[in-house]
Amino acid sequence: MKYNIRGDKLKVTDAIGAYVETKLDRLNKYFKDADIEANVLLKVRGNSQIIEVTIPTDKFILRSEESDKDLYAAIDLVTDKLERQIRKNKTRLNKQNFDNKFDNFNFDYDVADDEEDSENEVIVKRKKLEMKPMDEEEAILEMNLLGHEFFVYKDMHTDAVNVLYRRKDGNYGLIETK
Repeated sequence: MKYNIRGDKLKVTDAIGAYVETKLDRLNKYFKDADIEANVLLKVRGNSQIIEVTIPTDKFILRSEESDKDLYAAIDLVTDKLERQIRKNKTRLNKQNFDNKFDNFNFDYDVADDEEDSENEVIVKRKKLEMKPMDEEEAILEMNLLGHEFFVYKDMHTDAVNVLYRRKDGNYGLIETK
């Protein structure tokens, strides 16, 4: 795996870069392709040290973000989280035919609890939505009134289904469909 490590309001020293690479090297066993590049962004927000790791593959993007008062602890947390994401979905990806979307992954490793993790996941609630057209401001109001972290709505200007969500920093994000 190749690494692109950047700092935002933080100088990435050789020691920090080496620690990030050492920790993320644990993920190499899950990838067949050595040309995969991990984009790492280290930043500071108040007293929190934040690490954001994005690993784009041919068909999808693997991403995780963690924060801690200690940068090295945040690096450990994000690596564990990425590994859990891959392991948790291993069985599900192997069971279904995704037309070679996951060629980059090596699922030949043997971890006993992988099957248990995926078997416990079931859909416990289904919900049908009436998609009345609205603008972004109305969607923010509806989401806040419901107390949810995200809100699905139909945009009145584009007629597309959008997803509004609250970011960790308290601001809003918008996913627009085509």
